[in-house]
Amino acid sequence: MGEFAIGQGVPRFEDPRLVRGGGTYIDDVVYPGMAHAVVLRSPHAHAKIKSIDTTAAKAAPGVLAIITGADWKAAGWGDLPSNPGLKRPGGQPMYLPRYTVIAEDRVRWVGDPVAFAVAETIAQAQDAAELVEVEYEPLPSVTSTADAIKPGSPLVYEDCPDNISFVEPIGDKAKVDEAFSRAAHVVRHRFVINRVTAACMEPRGAVVSYHAAQGLYTVHAPTQRPHGYRSDMAKIMRVPDSKVRVIAGDVGGSFGMKTPVFNETPLAALASKITGRAVKWMSTRTEAFLSDAQGRDNVTEAELALDKDGHFLAMRVKVVAAIGAYLQNNMPAFFLNAGTMAGTYRTPAIFVEAIGVFSNTNPVRPYRGNGRPESAFIIERMVELAAGQLKIDPVELRRRNYIAPGEMPYKTGLTFTYDCGEFEKNMDLALKLADAAGFERRRKEARQRGKLLGLGLSSTIERAAAPGTEGGEVRFDRTGSVTIFSGSASQGQGHETIFKQLVCDQLGLNPDEVRYVQGDTDEVFHGEGTGGSRSATMGGSALQIATEKVVKKARLVAAHALKVEPEDLNFADGVFSSSKTNQTITMKEVAVAAVTPAKLPPDVEPGLVATGVFTAKTSNYPNGCHVCEVEIDMETGVPQVVRYNVVDDVGTVMNPLLLHGQVQGGIAQGVGQALMEDIRFDAGGQMITASFMDYAMPRAHNLCDMEVEANPVPTKTNPLGTKGAGEAGCVGALPAVVNAVVNALSDYGVTHIEMPATPERIWRAMHKA
Repeated sequence: MGEFAIGQGVPRFEDPRLVRGGGTYIDDVVYPGMAHAVVLRSPHAHAKIKSIDTTAAKAAPGVLAIITGADWKAAGWGDLPSNPGLKRPGGQPMYLPRYTVIAEDRVRWVGDPVAFAVAETIAQAQDAAELVEVEYEPLPSVTSTADAIKPGSPLVYEDCPDNISFVEPIGDKAKVDEAFSRAAHVVRHRFVINRVTAACMEPRGAVVSYHAAQGLYTVHAPTQRPHGYRSDMAKIMRVPDSKVRVIAGDVGGSFGMKTPVFNETPLAALASKITGRAVKWMSTRTEAFLSDAQGRDNVTEAELALDKDGHFLAMRVKVVAAIGAYLQNNMPAFFLNAGTMAGTYRTPAIFVEAIGVFSNTNPVRPYRGNGRPESAFIIERMVELAAGQLKIDPVELRRRNYIAPGEMPYKTGLTFTYDCGEFEKNMDLALKLADAAGFERRRKEARQRGKLLGLGLSSTIERAAAPGTEGGEVRFDRTGSVTIFSGSASQGQGHETIFKQLVCDQLGLNPDEVRYVQGDTDEVFHGEGTGGSRSATMGGSALQIATEKVVKKARLVAAHALKVEPEDLNFADGVFSSSKTNQTITMKEVAVAAVTPAKLPPDVEPGLVATGVFTAKTSNYPNGCHVCEVEIDMETGVPQVVRYNVVDDVGTVMNPLLLHGQVQGGIAQGVGQALMEDIRFDAGGQMITASFMDYAMPRAHNLCDMEVEANPVPTKTNPLGTKGAGEAGCVGALPAVVNAVVNALSDYGVTHIEMPATPERIWRAMHKA
């Protein structure tokens, strides 16, 4: 419908409500008589719990309950869920420890929950938590992923002798070994992918209200997957799904971190059952650093084999990846996207050995990209290192190895099969957009100002919308206005805008007449939720199916009203018309008529309502090229991103404004990790970056204007032709930024720098060279 059609840059419908303070986030949820909870957390990275005395805490003013591991065990509720199925070295089942909701006899990271204090006010709960007396016996700990698997390292679990949970081989090792045996060139490097945290604008929290008469738990939680969250909560509490209602209102960011059930939500549920009140727990910012799941953190050894002309023959990779102290639900998931390591290139054979290791640190889980940025970083840094070793221009080396559009569908050397894409065209468009031809002039000008200027390129691809299902519903009311329901839930991406836009475009409606509902398991009939860049593809396709059903039924009602055959009707811009009559009827008028049985044809049920479930049988593969310029102060080593250009193929562009916002946000997170963000622990396992005083977040002045253009190659894997976009910016940014930094330092002989490329690290690299 004109200005709201798919492809139009429609501003976000949800923003006026949010910027005026009309959002409903976790801390906005209030029940009459609601109690407040505080978590007492372990101060040790590893220790035995010798005793817990809650006597003084329970006697403190306003205290309603103190829950410990013994209380949890007495309640008969279960552990947090984990996923079995992988193998250890030698083919034995993976080591999968219990993931206790609250510590019982041992703590395994600084932040492990030990007691849950519930009181009338938050201040009283804080005071009570401080009165809980815990006697610990400290034990040796290990926080370094590389050190965790070294012989003699402290064990996180006594019956896991090497701290290895699993080893997952991916690819054809024999084929790779054969290719390496005939390679003219082999490039080798060791990479450290630093640990980061999501640092969402809204910290985690939970409000749970137990209705004893109904046996119903109402759970307010900032999750990406309300229906899956409900099932997990039900399993923990040992009740049917129907006894749990999950409501995810407005969510202030997640990036994968808030997806699972964390410890505090089932603790709040038990507290609500014990006290007979709704119970709220809200994380503080420092508490978030100590208790949130974190991201990335792996050590990778990579080898790339090439022939004498620079064609890729094979790649061999060993990844030692952090799990943290416990294996969270849907973890390990990073290796599912290891196929990203094939990149956009014709590398016939690739073998990856992924090793998951425990350490005395926060659990690790998917963080924006979930293995894709890490894998893209490896292949794109290896391309740059190979170009330097073979003395071939990095752009030319890529050209020699790109998969051509005519080769699609293309089965890569590592799990993925790409259905479409124009990788070389992406690069050419991006280089032109970035004015790469003028780079040397800019470089000389920067040098005159005492600056080093570097240009970095990345050509990346990722898997999006993995096979699965998603639900959507379109429901007209008696007045002809509409409510749409989506199983895909927003954490700030703009779901309401894109889904309203789609439905209004298909049905010829005005967005002001459309209400959007998400995140409530009692209202939304089916959903898998948000994650893995799936929302537009899955949620959009589900609503597309539902709108097609609505039009099909409306056509019958309209034909009956106009006294013509259904096949004689045309439908465009919300109006049914026919060359056999001068009358027309709008979709709204059809909806009003549809509730009156007398106005319906025989055998047509009243009402205009339809549901749709889209089932994706295969993934799609968004791809793109990033070109970044970084300026470095020669005296201080301070880096500054000064130019950033992107050409992305996300298939059908549903809303360019939202696309640009998603890509730019992802770039900001990639720049953050590449240049400043870093979770660090001291030798005793204490986090030394547990506040924004020490954990550096990217700010506006760390970034520049980011130009984003599209080179859409629609996919046939879904009705809309869309490919994922939510993680594309982060996937391409890590390698592009680091490649730019290394290029700027090339005159010093620097060929690699680890992340984050802080001023100190850059300064030391310059002076060491």
